[in-house]
Amino acid sequence: MTLPPVSYKRHRFPPEIIAYAVWLYFRFPLSLRLVEEMLFERGILVSYETVRRWALKFGQDFVRRLKRKRPSRGDVWHLDEVVVSIAGKKHWLWRAVDQEGYVLDEILQTRRDSEAAACLLRRLLKKQGVAPKRIVTDKLGSYVAARRKIMPAVGHRSHKGLNNRAENSHLPFRRRERSMQGFRIAGRSAMVRRRILRRP
Repeated sequence: MTLPPVSYKRHRFPPEIIAYAVWLYFRFPLSLRLVEEMLFERGILVSYETVRRWALKFGQDFVRRLKRKRPSRGDVWHLDEVVVSIAGKKHWLWRAVDQEGYVLDEILQTRRDSEAAACLLRRLLKKQGVAPKRIVTDKLGSYVAARRKIMPAVGHRSHKGLNNRAENSHLPFRRRERSMQGFRIAGRSAMVRRRILRRP
């Protein structure tokens, strides 16, 4: 289905500036005021409140247009998990990215076992609609058991040095976590993850 073009009617600023401001806000861990400053450095005088309204109005439309096409059978999924402390309790953020570094899916769980890894794989298969050619993980044994159970025909490479794409995808999340001085509730961390993962 072809999406209708984004309408910028009744906006004083050119579409290129609006799109650039929204892209900055969602692509990088920047506050509204920092986006305002970056635009000002480029000679664009716009308030952070205007940037906020643009993000609310056009953000979801950007997300819909940047949805990844269904992967081909040649795709490689890189899987990784990272510990997250929420209100003093340990959780695990499981994440999958493709060979180009695009985030395919993520899930927050309280466990780091094979059932948690299997849950991620099931979600991936349902969302992507097709199994990958190969998955790449670190040496966590949970992935081996989960792959054997969910997608036994898929190749699996387990090596710390091969999984940099998945590990690097955690960096924006970590920067946001530091800037917020940790997460107090699970809902807040989920909201932050959605913002990080869906920004253009």
